Amino acid sequence: MKNRIVRAVAGTFILISLLLAIYVNQNWLWFTAFVGVNLLQSSITKWCLMEDILTKLGVKD
Repeated sequence: MKNRIVRAVAGTFILISLLLAIYVNQNWLWFTAFVGVNLLQSSITKWCLMEDILTKLGVKD
């Protein structure tokens, strides 16, 4: 369940930041890059802050 939530949050952040970049300011693309870098980092280190937060909230695997 945690994996699905992490992927849904990341996908939502990316889509929202793309919309903000189109309609508000292109600097929102930095947020898109930040999400991408965090996804890459978590695949390398096998650590994800969002998973830790979900664990503390009581979400099961």
